[in-house]
Amino acid sequence: MLYALCPDCHHKWRLHLDRPLPKSGSGSYVPCPVCSCKRAIAHPELPELSIGHLDCDAFYASIEKRDRPELIDKPVIIGGGHRGVVATCCYVARKYGVRSAMPAFKARELCPDAVFLKSDMKKYQREGYRIRDMMRAITLDIEPLSIDEAFMDLTNAMETHGKSAAECLIDLQATIKREVGITVSIGLSYNKFLAKISSDLNKPFGFSMIGRREALDFLADKPVRMMWGVGPAMERKLHADGVTTIGQLQEMDIHTLQGRYGSIGKRFFYFSRGEDNRRVEQSTERKSLSSETTFNEDIASLSELSEIATRLTSRVASDLARKEIAGHTVILKLKSSDFKLRTRNMRLTYPTLREDVILDAALTLLKKEIDGTRYRLLGVGVAELYDADMADPVDLFAGDIAAITDDAAQSDAITPETPRTVIDLPRPTAEQLRESLTRRYRQHKNKKPRQQRFRF
Repeated sequence: MLYALCPDCHHKWRLHLDRPLPKSGSGSYVPCPVCSCKRAIAHPELPELSIGHLDCDAFYASIEKRDRPELIDKPVIIGGGHRGVVATCCYVARKYGVRSAMPAFKARELCPDAVFLKSDMKKYQREGYRIRDMMRAITLDIEPLSIDEAFMDLTNAMETHGKSAAECLIDLQATIKREVGITVSIGLSYNKFLAKISSDLNKPFGFSMIGRREALDFLADKPVRMMWGVGPAMERKLHADGVTTIGQLQEMDIHTLQGRYGSIGKRFFYFSRGEDNRRVEQSTERKSLSSETTFNEDIASLSELSEIATRLTSRVASDLARKEIAGHTVILKLKSSDFKLRTRNMRLTYPTLREDVILDAALTLLKKEIDGTRYRLLGVGVAELYDADMADPVDLFAGDIAAITDDAAQSDAITPETPRTVIDLPRPTAEQLRESLTRRYRQHKNKKPRQQRFRF
């Protein structure tokens, strides 16, 4: 028996079919008997599935096409510039082979008629938050993955809205298209891993489902790169071991997988069998904050790179202050002219949001990488983020610092020939130290623990 639902007229019915339906991902599209809509969804487990994944279709490009109707039928590429990479592209451009993160010159070769547009992050963020608010009207159990995609837990949808999770998501899909003017694709399953996979099956403007009874068969012939966490390096390693499909992982026991691939082997064991016990977390902790730029011409000079690093650090410090967070580790990112990536980091004594401290660490890392290599990209960022009140522990000397600041202001009038007075900072008292340590201990104790990405 199949449960069917029409996204246009919301007609619900049951199907008794002996012949297989045309596939739409792992679910099926059927014609609606009431309004003749050809996008009605059907699945034997439709009322039971409750974990959804929403992904906006070519989000940046869709927003630009919405605002510039003359570009509707044209290939649109966001980002790129003279030496940059493609941030995203519309589905028209994808037909030519253009993909995200592709070098701009390659995208121009594949699609010479493409329209290149600069990204407008403020506009994209505004629309992303707007969609996020629409999701919150359905459920508060939302886990954002990026500005344009998120997980949703609709286990209590029937109790809250009197509708199944599928009905709520179909309504949301229609609302976003009507009010925001873009399309989104939705995946629905019984866990996050399969919900994410199903949302990619019928882009754009798709709605796909994967149920428990079909999970093993559905995953069996899929490539290992579909597994969450399998990047190019791990894919090469699996292929070297003769493992190319998820079905081959299903045939291996957990001890074999752990022995061969370590802790990630445990994840392979469960994911390959359609098992994922991760919950939808209402908020995810930001792990880093950074700013980077691609140069028009390759640069090898320390002075030029230092000047660019200074500008990037200023942006990072401004974002830290605005978001009221501090970073404990400074990260330097460099990409050479042959596209090889170098990432260096330095852990500070304490978290900071001070521009001068971050810049000093970034320049220290940068100087070590000046070896004649010409670079095409430079990035500066911070990781290990904390609340701003845990940063730069100068508050022990708050009263004295104010006095020092006044003295420093007066010292601006001193000529270079005049010897400067060395200020002897007073040491904190035992009581001050005790109060500071007690406050910081309480902040640390009350701080929410970091969520484990995988709980296997």
